Amino acid sequence: MATATITSKGQVTIPKKIREKLGLKPGDKIDFEVEKGDLKVSRKKYSIEETFGMLYRENQKSYTVEEMDEKLAEYFRNKYKAE
Repeated sequence: MATATITSKGQVTIPKKIREKLGLKPGDKIDFEVEKGDLKVSRKKYSIEETFGMLYRENQKSYTVEEMDEKLAEYFRNKYKAE
């Protein structure tokens, strides 16, 4: 069990053990839920709409579906080629 203290501003530092167990990193969002008087904290799950553009990188080349298929095929041909 990990324990934290609430500051006068209502802030809590999530103990390292808990952050590691939940895979939390700076900037991540968490959800709070109260169940039968207990507080449940979980990593925020994103909807499809919220994930749109997450992988976008400025100046990154776009690929067509056909180009992605070919790159995947090439990867697997090289990975499993006969020795």
